[in-house]
Amino acid sequence: MKNNNVLFITQAAMIAAIYAVLTAMIQPFDLASGAIQFRVSEALCVLPFFTPAAVPGVIIGCFISNIFAGAGVWDIVLGTFATAIAAFASYKLKDHRFLVTLPPVISNMVIVPFILILCGMVPATVASYLFTAFTVAIGEVLACVVLGSVLISALLPVRNVIFGKTADYNSNTAA
Repeated sequence: MKNNNVLFITQAAMIAAIYAVLTAMIQPFDLASGAIQFRVSEALCVLPFFTPAAVPGVIIGCFISNIFAGAGVWDIVLGTFATAIAAFASYKLKDHRFLVTLPPVISNMVIVPFILILCGMVPATVASYLFTAFTVAIGEVLACVVLGSVLISALLPVRNVIFGKTADYNSNTAA
């Protein structure tokens, strides 16, 4: 029992660290926040497909990233909330290889435009909300659906080595 707790905490911490580092790496290119963004770290939001430790891992990683690379206090709170919704929903869809990639797209597409409006980064109009929702969705599709699917495919053969016996994996949905 104690070893399972240590493994869970270690996995969550590693995922959080990788998320934060990946976000920091793209920050100089101004892709971590804003109306047009491509956070490659969002690809990690598919990891609940393999382990429940990914849920707190991506939430904590997003929180840390938003402190340093986000759009202020609104992003720290609401951006982390968007990732929390996505992580929990992805975990609930863990038996569906493709569907697990969609909650981050939907959650961020809906919430991030509000964050950018609250921070004054985009005008508070319906048109700017819709445009920002569209651009955020494109970035999330590229990060979560495209890169996330590649990540799932790359990790499937080594899932038990990386995630151990905690790997939540349904062999009927992997194909």
